[in-house]
Amino acid sequence: MSGVWVFSNGVVRLVENPGEYQGSSSRRKVLVHLASNEVITSYSVLESKLQSLGWERYYDDPDLLQFHKRSTIDLISLPKDFRKFKSMHMYDIVVKNRDEFEVRDMQ
Repeated sequence: MSGVWVFSNGVVRLVENPGEYQGSSSRRKVLVHLASNEVITSYSVLESKLQSLGWERYYDDPDLLQFHKRSTIDLISLPKDFRKFKSMHMYDIVVKNRDEFEVRDMQ
């Protein structure tokens, strides 16, 4: 059973295809580098931004792009295919790089 639970007018129900639900906010998200106000459109752009912040690339797992920062215990793990880069990955980057990135709704 997959979908989104929606609370409306005191009733909770499961919506199987949330994009079809008229009240859902299914806007596409983008990751924005705040200093340059640049939307991250590829892993090469993201990697250069992360490296400038002290993140180093790990090459241990061939199915993932991983970055580690020596001064922390943090690890950023991303799917190898940029098309699978989802908002949960974006928020992970934002949490580990406060004041550097932001997730916005695509307009």
